[in-house]
Amino acid sequence: MVSPDSFPEKMTNEDDQPLPQVRIYTTVGEFLIELYPERAPKTVDNFLTYVKDGFYDNTVFHRVVDNFIVQCGGFEPGMVQKTTRAPIVNESGNGLLNRRGTVAMARLPTDPDSATSQFFINTRDNSILDYLSDSPEGRGYCVFGAIIQGMEVIERIEGVPTRSMGEHQDVPIKDILLQRAELL
Repeated sequence: MVSPDSFPEKMTNEDDQPLPQVRIYTTVGEFLIELYPERAPKTVDNFLTYVKDGFYDNTVFHRVVDNFIVQCGGFEPGMVQKTTRAPIVNESGNGLLNRRGTVAMARLPTDPDSATSQFFINTRDNSILDYLSDSPEGRGYCVFGAIIQGMEVIERIEGVPTRSMGEHQDVPIKDILLQRAELL
């Protein structure tokens, strides 16, 4: 098993089977996410259910913070919020760290167990988002995968101009669509 400090290197399941992968098609290119079900089983299952249901299709990258994260998975164009399933338990204590290129679940800052459909890609090492303890303040954000192809697409998204839109900050001025998510 690869040390979580060395992301986004290739990992495998205990039985050396390939890990699940999801290809994301966007209006600025595509990227490939490798998932880690042994480390974050509930989170990966949740993410894959949304993928299989087509939930992510035609959603926007709604939060882009240069040198921090690129976030998507919960809004249609015009910042129309989608209806999600119930929140999942935060599995952030799984040993995976918020390193550049890793994929983690977004959640409310005040509620560690509030993640539903939104996820983000770390565009730098973000140790401030890592699990520290079981206290509500120390729970961090659950990493459940990593970009293994197409990080240049994430960098393209990261560089777009943003604005505030209602209660939302860091919204791209021009919509960037997540057109389709496909389990390979």
